[in-house]
Amino acid sequence: MFYYLLKYVVLGPLLKLLFRPRIEGLEHVPESGAAIIAGNHLSFSDHFLMPAVLRRRITFLAKAEYFTGPGIKGRLTATFFRSAGQIPVDRSGKEAGQAAIREGLGVLSKDELLGIYPEGTRSHDGRLYKGKVGVAVMALKAQAPVIPCAMIGTFEAQPPGKKIPTLHPVVIRFGKPLDFSRYLGMENEKAVLRAITDEIMYAILMLSEQEYVDQYAAVAKAEEAAAAKAEKAQKPDKPQKERKFRRLPLS
Repeated sequence: MFYYLLKYVVLGPLLKLLFRPRIEGLEHVPESGAAIIAGNHLSFSDHFLMPAVLRRRITFLAKAEYFTGPGIKGRLTATFFRSAGQIPVDRSGKEAGQAAIREGLGVLSKDELLGIYPEGTRSHDGRLYKGKVGVAVMALKAQAPVIPCAMIGTFEAQPPGKKIPTLHPVVIRFGKPLDFSRYLGMENEKAVLRAITDEIMYAILMLSEQEYVDQYAAVAKAEEAAAAKAEKAQKPDKPQKERKFRRLPLS
């Protein structure tokens, strides 16, 4: 109920009014049955703009941090995401990927739409990064088509770290469904999973026209953070200014 209240009464109409997103290829999203919408991830606002334009309900696998924040703000955020039907996924530890796959397959088993960002995290610089193979595993196990999606303009509207988005033209572009039935039964073959994932990422790339980086986004972020830390450590400390004392007049 809360999901549809947000979509049709509160958040959806407001987002459409403010951003006036241009929608392309919406006919490629099936009207019924299980399907995966795999998109690029440029902004926090992606979570809200895509559901606002879809006719069907979509469930995203959201990072667990949205559900475990401290204080009143954290509780409100957690309540919001739970009420909207989003599923928390712990991205830390060896079992993180398997947990996400289990949750995603649960959504698809109900013939619903599953939203996933194969990059695993938001792009920190607007480029498209290498996809993780979990989307391929779910597509094969659920025998579900994958609809590539490109969010264009959301990075400029709300890049990582920006709390309040600015008004910027947004395009949401859906591509033709990708069918991987020729690979059924091969979900344990690493080469097959990599090939499927790369095909999905290529389809997203063609829609978004981003620059592609053959590296995981999380790795790129960590490397840049480490480089920035090392550069900061190499800079000499600023010398303290010599304190000057005002001479008092002799009495």
